[in-house]
Amino acid sequence: MKKIFILTGEPSGDKLASKVVSKLKQSNTDIEYLSVGGAHLNSLGIKSIYDIKEITYIGFTSVLLNIFKIKKKIDETVNKIIEFKPDILFSVDSPDFTLRVSEKVKKINPNIKTIHFVAPQVWVWREGRVKKFKSFLDHVLLLFPFEKKYFQKENIQSTFTGHPLLETEEKSKIDISQIIKNHKKIISIFPGSRQSEIDIHLPILIDFIRMMNKKYNDIFYVFHSTTEFNKPIQDKLIKEDLKNCGSILDEKIKSEILKSSIFAVAKSGTVSLEICNAKIPSIIIYKMNFINFFIVKMLVKVKYANIINIAADDEIIPELIQSNCNSKNIFNKVTTFLDDNKLMLNQVDKYQKIVKDFKTNKSSEIAASVLASSL
Repeated sequence: MKKIFILTGEPSGDKLASKVVSKLKQSNTDIEYLSVGGAHLNSLGIKSIYDIKEITYIGFTSVLLNIFKIKKKIDETVNKIIEFKPDILFSVDSPDFTLRVSEKVKKINPNIKTIHFVAPQVWVWREGRVKKFKSFLDHVLLLFPFEKKYFQKENIQSTFTGHPLLETEEKSKIDISQIIKNHKKIISIFPGSRQSEIDIHLPILIDFIRMMNKKYNDIFYVFHSTTEFNKPIQDKLIKEDLKNCGSILDEKIKSEILKSSIFAVAKSGTVSLEICNAKIPSIIIYKMNFINFFIVKMLVKVKYANIINIAADDEIIPELIQSNCNSKNIFNKVTTFLDDNKLMLNQVDKYQKIVKDFKTNKSSEIAASVLASSL
């Protein structure tokens, strides 16, 4: 029996990996899996060697503060992979963790094929990393067509898959009327999937909702959460006595909620593509501690944080980053859109022209076929 070890480092990677593996399972039933994964891979019956939250760190300072713990986790993971003896090590996103593991595994056992999904953003910073990848990566699966040139230059085998989050899904028949009562309008809120993101964004977003409630009385705010943070967010909303808010965990319900929303406020990241795919107008927010932000500003070579804006070289989706990420600015941006339907339609129209270049509608299928052909 062939074996695949799936290596992820955070919930978004776990979700992407599960989409690929579910396709692979449809055509290959005789593969044994083991992973570092979360709820999505677990739902496919794939065991994780430890809880994914043990390695979900963000920011330079948190990594530095946990450097010995992370190194220990990398070594532990490498040992488990070598012990499992997979035919393929399938790493997904989180390059600062997953690629360190892949590099060590390749040195110990060069016969294990290393396939990485979601190329590190070398077009944002540290392009020189590509030379190093050549020594331990056999194949890179690309989300965006413009990435290919960076890997071709170093003769690293790569395949453009498109983004799995942009795949056309089967129409849902979920009734959300019991969740959103009295036919209220919905604003979807994505505060993040890491502790530091929740800690920083949640208080700002709660203040934003309070401001919104003074102007609108027909909106319900839905926080799209993860297993780890769903209850803490719900508890916080109850404590703040915000009755027109809720937190959702179930993926199918979240998808239906998003499609039924009039607007979305989302932390910067891949979730923005899901919002664009649902054709919902939005703004992007993000805030980190000052030291991390200072380091990022020193290193990045792009003007924007959002992939849509980077590809368009224009701020199609407003970005409220760092000092601009406060409740008043979020309120002002959102109300400007809500009070101008043409503005919302124009944004959706503009980003759809960008998104179409990222779509194949076969992303998971293409990625799965690369895995299958490498076995």
